[in-house]
Amino acid sequence: MAYILDSGFVYAQLNGKDVWHPKVSATILEVEREPLILPDPAITEVAYLLARRVGLKAAADFVEGLADTDLVIECPTSSDFLRSAEILRKYNDQNIDFVDACIVAMAERLNITTILTIDRRHFSIFRPTHCESFELLPD
Repeated sequence: MAYILDSGFVYAQLNGKDVWHPKVSATILEVEREPLILPDPAITEVAYLLARRVGLKAAADFVEGLADTDLVIECPTSSDFLRSAEILRKYNDQNIDFVDACIVAMAERLNITTILTIDRRHFSIFRPTHCESFELLPD
């Protein structure tokens, strides 16, 4: 089973001082043998969060680590962009951002039902096309 990563999850894993770091680290240990998919649009968001909250060195270290990562970096397809636009319109009153919409679109395309995220508010409201709802980890 593959898992798709949300930006906040990756940020919490990389920032040892983040309140979610212990739960995220435990989740990584549970799923580390499975493919972990990092959507390309999330990379910019993670780098931004690291630079702003931890420092530019942390952002640079993250970006450098992508050159030799076990993560599967997945680029959105044309259909992902179209589906992301649909999702943004459908949930326009929920303050959904592009990265979240793209994660949903990519998860639908790749038939992934579990999202590694700390964003319960947004990901719990989505009703994907390929399953009733997403499983969100960590619990």
